[in-house]
Amino acid sequence: MHHIRADGLDGDTAQSGGMRRFAAISGASVGSKRIWMGQTHVAPETASANHHHGASETAIHVIEGHPEFVFLDDSGGAPEEIRIRTSPGDYIFVPPYVPHREENPGRDGEAVVVIARSTQEAIVVDLPELYVLGGAGDSGESG
Repeated sequence: MHHIRADGLDGDTAQSGGMRRFAAISGASVGSKRIWMGQTHVAPETASANHHHGASETAIHVIEGHPEFVFLDDSGGAPEEIRIRTSPGDYIFVPPYVPHREENPGRDGEAVVVIARSTQEAIVVDLPELYVLGGAGDSGESG
């Protein structure tokens, strides 16, 4: 068993512009083999870089603020930007390789979420733009 205190989170993890990630449970911190868990903080009026998390399944629990999760969907034909608006207590699931970004459009404080991933470490692949998974130019591989 391992106990990671709130003040013991590790900021030396994969990062994207506009947000700060902190590892709690990882291969490096506790020797985990199949899970990574930590926190992400997004400052007010800030958006992360576009990114995906490779082969990781990602589960998100909103702790503070009203972060928004943005991705593209082409189920109606042309790609359309979808924005999921959240509140404290909400959960989000991000499938592997899905390009997205997190935003905190509010002015009142940072958005804080707890993240669990199905891989030992935090995989973050920054992207120049959002695209629809399986769309033109998408190999489905991290890169």
